[in-house]
Amino acid sequence: MYTIIEDEHVTRVPPQLLGESFDQAVEDVARDTLCGRILDMKDENNHITGKCYVISLIDVEPVGEASIVHGDGGVYQSIKYRALAYTPKMQEVVDALVISVVPKLGVFLRFGPFEGLLHISQIMDDRIDVDPSNQRLIGKETGREIRTGDILRVRIVLLNLSSSSVKDSKIGFTMKQIGLGKKEWIKLAKNKEEN
Repeated sequence: MYTIIEDEHVTRVPPQLLGESFDQAVEDVARDTLCGRILDMKDENNHITGKCYVISLIDVEPVGEASIVHGDGGVYQSIKYRALAYTPKMQEVVDALVISVVPKLGVFLRFGPFEGLLHISQIMDDRIDVDPSNQRLIGKETGREIRTGDILRVRIVLLNLSSSSVKDSKIGFTMKQIGLGKKEWIKLAKNKEEN
């Protein structure tokens, strides 16, 4: 789910950026520091309510005077910012790209900046054959196949976002419910229901 977050941060502007426009330097450093990171989301009482991935800063506003620390050439500036962020939620349905097929394990999927595992037991109600040379999984009875590059509609059933990086996050998916799977499978099931 996409959301707008508002928070405060202390930005360190290195000496080489202290030139003509201090406000622009603060904004540039804030973008470099915050965009692409997983941050804690807080409510109005400053309690952590979850985590989010910062996509883009909308506003950066310096708060108060900047400060200098003895022995450090940088200048520290408190800021308030608004940012566009993505927060994956448990049970959220997302469209994800198959980036690799791992025999006897399942498929790894990418959605937005995140990657996760769709375990082989959560793919379909069918026995699955693995074709490692063609990077695909095939249902024995249905003949349905999944290969690298396919787009799958999946539900998030495991979510553990790391505060250190996107790559350390653990996300698990299922596709064993009505309305999930490859788009062709979903259309076929819908057409069967209508007839």
